Amino acid sequence: MGRAYQNRKESMAKTSDAKAKVYSKYGREIYVCAKNGGTDPHGNLALRRLIDNAKKDQVPAHVIEKAITKAEGGAGEDFVLARYEGFGPGGCNVIVDCLTDNNTRTFNDVRVCFTKTKAKIGAPGAVAHMFDHSAVLAFKGDDEDKVLEALLDADVDVTDVESEDGIITVFAPHTEYNKTRSALTDLLGEIEFEADTITFIPQTECTISGDDVETFEKFIDLLNDNDDVQNIYHNVVAND
Repeated sequence: MGRAYQNRKESMAKTSDAKAKVYSKYGREIYVCAKNGGTDPHGNLALRRLIDNAKKDQVPAHVIEKAITKAEGGAGEDFVLARYEGFGPGGCNVIVDCLTDNNTRTFNDVRVCFTKTKAKIGAPGAVAHMFDHSAVLAFKGDDEDKVLEALLDADVDVTDVESEDGIITVFAPHTEYNKTRSALTDLLGEIEFEADTITFIPQTECTISGDDVETFEKFIDLLNDNDDVQNIYHNVVAND
């Protein structure tokens, strides 16, 4: 239906150090989600999504269990979401989501990533309106009409349903995630999702080339090296 979902992961855990960073970020996010929404994955679908994604990224079970146990105890760090927006190398649009226990520190650290790569951090809302904040669920199947009908019957405010190469992808506003996932499992049972996420999807693309490509990669690496950074969203398409 005119828009393919691309799962952009800017770094893969190729070294033990990189893996440790991935484990730490999942552990922090699972802890916060479990603390705020409950430790039962069946009652907290956002937690279930995080656990499933962590397993797909080969996060050890003990890391997941430790984060949940920590949340059950009720004590621990008081992390909050911090979102920063701005304009990256080549004029691209960037959103950086962090979990932090010190807003001042995190803002200063993220701002350094922007300034070191001649990028510009903006005010809240500077670029978010140029992204769709969406729930995205993809699974094997080919009957998109049946899926769409089930979602509409469940009163889901579905944005789009695509079918391509035996994979159905459902897009809905991020606020409809729980309702969308529940409607799909009611229809199809306990299915394995190829994608199960809440993300920012750019409405337009920014093509970069030349030196901007190298600078952009440095920019992303700097952000990924920050332990507070959880997710990076952008509209970059590199012109090889």
